[in-house]
Amino acid sequence: MVNEGCDAPHWHAFLALNKSILTMSKQKSATFVVQTRSLIVLSLLMTTLPWPAASQHRTGEPVVHSTITDGIDYRVYDRDGKATTLSAIVDRAIGDEVLLVGEEHDDMVGHSFQTLLLLEVLKRIGSDLGSGRPVILSLEMFERDVQYVVDEYLAGLITEVHFLRSSRPWEDYANRYRPLVENAREFGVPVIAANAPRRYVNRVTNEGPASLTMLSEQARSYLPPLPYRGPSERYRAQWDTVMTEAIRGTHSESDTITVMGDPSVSNEKESQSEEGPAGHEINPNMIQAQALWDASMGYSITEALVEHIGAFVLHMAGSFHVEKGTGIQEHISSYRPGTRVTTVVMTKVDDIDLWSNSDHAPLADYVVLTRKP
Repeated sequence: MVNEGCDAPHWHAFLALNKSILTMSKQKSATFVVQTRSLIVLSLLMTTLPWPAASQHRTGEPVVHSTITDGIDYRVYDRDGKATTLSAIVDRAIGDEVLLVGEEHDDMVGHSFQTLLLLEVLKRIGSDLGSGRPVILSLEMFERDVQYVVDEYLAGLITEVHFLRSSRPWEDYANRYRPLVENAREFGVPVIAANAPRRYVNRVTNEGPASLTMLSEQARSYLPPLPYRGPSERYRAQWDTVMTEAIRGTHSESDTITVMGDPSVSNEKESQSEEGPAGHEINPNMIQAQALWDASMGYSITEALVEHIGAFVLHMAGSFHVEKGTGIQEHISSYRPGTRVTTVVMTKVDDIDLWSNSDHAPLADYVVLTRKP
């Protein structure tokens, strides 16, 4: 069987070579036959080794997502409800240190927008023609214990096949998040695996935050310093509202996924204890588990800022982690007071021209209304 990391043309070339050698061997001595058979065995072993994937070869060109058009597929608004542009977001953020972007995980227009935003940040902030600051991409979608795997892939030390096998990517990675990672790889941008390992978040759900102290030193190294900060009163109020709406069935499916957890394990038994709205009962530890995600991402971001002096961090996460200045932003302020942050939240709507002061204005510094499919 051909290894799935193999390049098919190389495989066919080996077969052709072996066929030629076999033909020649029929006309030669027994010693030659043994030698050629050894060569065949060696060549077959070589085909089991993964060849570099196409993405291993850098082209210096951006990896584009599906095409979207401002004013048709999405519209950007500032907090006052004034229509603005993607470029204006970078204008505002260029003097800051962190740009937090909240998504609905199944929003494909939003994912395309994220790619465009990353490229604009690289051009305006990261390039020599811009401010020339180091740009770091930080992602909720990878957990802190796979950071070395992410680093190996970005450095070209492992193939994309092995990267995906080892990094536990989220559902529909190829369409949603691959363009971000590939652009980071193409332009030499570090990628931070910012989230807490789900197994420890699940432990908090089942046993409470204090249970993390029983973990090994290595396990705790993948978490923010313990004890981590719990939910603020503002955050708890947001949580209670969303949970109530979820129980009543009025909260959108994508938002519920954002709050309840990442979409990569929707069928795992371990997540069932966290899916409170399905049974109309909410585990009181769930908000503590949610706070662990926020704390882990906030700590990962501030760690990156300390390690890379003068850097700019672009962080992607579910919208609930970013909305209304709570969640991640609260933990950033706790770990690194004075950190300058700009926030963006994307949300799917039927009419991108219909701005609501009550619904949209409180969400973030900029709100991107994306057209529902």
